Amino acid sequence: RATGVAPRPPRAGGGPPAAEAAAEEEPVEVFDPSKEPGVTLPLLYFDPAGFAKPGDREGFRNLRAAELKHGRVAMLASAGAVVQHFVKFPLPGFDDPMLAKGLGAVVSPPASFGFGALFLLSGVLELFVWTDDQSKQPGDFGDPLGLGQYTIDMRNKELNNGRAAMFAALGIMSAEILTGKDAMEQVGFAGAF
Repeated sequence: RATGVAPRPPRAGGGPPAAEAAAEEEPVEVFDPSKEPGVTLPLLYFDPAGFAKPGDREGFRNLRAAELKHGRVAMLASAGAVVQHFVKFPLPGFDDPMLAKGLGAVVSPPASFGFGALFLLSGVLELFVWTDDQSKQPGDFGDPLGLGQYTIDMRNKELNNGRAAMFAALGIMSAEILTGKDAMEQVGFAGAF
């Protein structure tokens, strides 16, 4: 019987209309970097240059891995800048009171040999041991001591401490270049204990 209404074209999926309507209305979750760990007080989500783009999960993963790595190195560098003032190796050649400290040790033997060994060791660890596993979060190399501390709270603390340490290491190195004093001499400790 003719009704004067054109028949509807068949649906693209060929399935029942209710199932297709539900599939069309299902929201697609877009990756949002402002919902990731590290968004804490006082700055909350802070990306003024817009490096972390919404929807770019892989790009954010690379940025977060770099942030964690730089933060961990800066924490060690800041602690090392303080410890090297007080601790000296009891080895021949290291007992000279005129031996350079701080950044000057990097270019003066025998300390420069230690820097070379440290550089090679960190390269081997970076390339062969601490490799990124795509099935884990960036920077997650397991829990070798079984402490069970890979929580959101501990991840936020690590990120914030790493961010502070990056500024601390930069400040220590800048002040040493400008004044010639190591980290502890900057705050008034002239001699070793």
